[in-house]
Amino acid sequence: MTKIYVGNLPFSATESEVRELFAQHGTVESVSLITDRETGRPRGFGFVEMARADATRAIQNLNGKDLGGRPLRVNEAQERGAGGGRGGGGGGAPRRW
Repeated sequence: MTKIYVGNLPFSATESEVRELFAQHGTVESVSLITDRETGRPRGFGFVEMARADATRAIQNLNGKDLGGRPLRVNEAQERGAGGGRGGGGGGAPRRW
């Protein structure tokens, strides 16, 4: 199973709309659109899970495709580092106080 990052989604995009778009390129296992924790509003990106061959085909065909007037950014999702994302602080030598 491959997790695909889908960015630059219009805020009006729905999970069913994204599922339908990706289903044209293979079997979609799951769709998750990310919302702001505090406001519940869409953040403009999400994730789709598909079998590797289907995911490769979807990425090739959908990256840059227009959806709701916006060019989608579609690529294989990258695992977050141990810091969990924002302000994680890089690596290297430990900081001395």
